[in-house]
Amino acid sequence: MEWLERTELLIGKENVTKLNKAHVLVAGLGGVGSWCAEMLVRAGVGELTIIDGDVVQPSNRNRQLPALEATQGMPKTDVMVERLKAINPEVILHSRNFFHTGEDFDALMEQPFDYVVDAIDSLSPKVFLIVAAMKHQRSLIASMGAGGKMNPEKVEIVDISKSYHCNLARMVRKRLTKFDIKKGFDVVFSPEPVHKSVIVATEGERNKKTTVGTISYMPAIFGMMAASKVIRELTK
Repeated sequence: MEWLERTELLIGKENVTKLNKAHVLVAGLGGVGSWCAEMLVRAGVGELTIIDGDVVQPSNRNRQLPALEATQGMPKTDVMVERLKAINPEVILHSRNFFHTGEDFDALMEQPFDYVVDAIDSLSPKVFLIVAAMKHQRSLIASMGAGGKMNPEKVEIVDISKSYHCNLARMVRKRLTKFDIKKGFDVVFSPEPVHKSVIVATEGERNKKTTVGTISYMPAIFGMMAASKVIRELTK
């Protein structure tokens, strides 16, 4: 494929073929997952399952790839399908436009995904996805909290057991101990402290008690870090 000639120059024809044959699940298409999905498709990943039950909100426009004034009110999955197909018309996309509570993740993981990207920002479904992926021995990388962070130099990829100074990671680790999971999958996280002044209480939002201030580039960096891990693992 001519449009991948520079990718092939970097990683070789055999690895381009590996990516083309890979099937990756990206759960969550917000500030992290949307950028991750695009980077995977631009690298030549041939099949994606994308999951998100939300529509584009005005507050999404500071950080989320599908969020434009023109797309406000549209399902994020629909916007991303159109965009990803515009990048690679041959990409195979499976779009699931509904909010997963977690009970159906076990059945979903019966599909032979080559990699799973957890970009969910709600705690319970996030934990259920991780548990299902671990149970079915799927390669997994999960994004921890990008909110409240400003310094991209702090972002790193580590085993979940080595994450620290991240409130979301702390809560995920605590929940996972109930399933006897303490390590064994990678996370993108930042130990940069989050000041209490950037967190406000939220009312009327599903599975969300607080809103944390965000800057344009940090969720994108988290998503690109996750994509880089997937691509490097699939081609090593």
